[in-house]
Amino acid sequence: FLMQTSEMLRKICMRNLVRKYCRGLTAERKVQLQQKVVTSAVFSGKKEGYLESLSHPFLDTRLKENDLNPKVLQLIRGEIIKYVTPVIKYDRNGFKARERLLVLTQSSAYVVEMAKIKQKIEYSTLKGISTSNLSDGIVVIHVPDDNKQKGDVILQCEHVFETVTKLCILANKQSLVKVVKGSLRFRVGSGKEGTMVFTVGPEPQVFKDKTGQLTVV
Repeated sequence: FLMQTSEMLRKICMRNLVRKYCRGLTAERKVQLQQKVVTSAVFSGKKEGYLESLSHPFLDTRLKENDLNPKVLQLIRGEIIKYVTPVIKYDRNGFKARERLLVLTQSSAYVVEMAKIKQKIEYSTLKGISTSNLSDGIVVIHVPDDNKQKGDVILQCEHVFETVTKLCILANKQSLVKVVKGSLRFRVGSGKEGTMVFTVGPEPQVFKDKTGQLTVV
């Protein structure tokens, strides 16, 4: 009987401590924890660098709205900007690296070059998000095979856990995130596909190999 009573008191005490902790959370801290729960579900035990990322809080955004070119703001007016981060975009054919911005609104993702919108992806059409299991920052956003899209978007993000988490929460597509090993296929456009290979080496690099594949080290 004493053991049962002790166990009941322990559970009541734990419940009260949890309730006190939750009530003491700021709105900002609550958002952080909610995002980190999604990050854990997507990446825990799957991608290198996840454990190291736990101690780094996510920022609301890496660039502010007024850091964007006024022409871009004009083009996406009416949409609430939620997150902006610098990225490197790789061309789908020659894999040339281009400096771009990834802008996430409440309804769409935009790949932006200075004053131009290079690609718009509505979340409702998003087919998937892929990353590798290694420590690189590559993210592939998979889009429908139709005339509206040029092909899948290949990006390199400095804050890959943060960026993917923000994207899948805004798009409500957490289940579509895949962490792949070895290689992945992406759509180039016009029904064509390309291959990306992930490997381990002495220093990080991304290049087009002799077979025409995009190799990520």
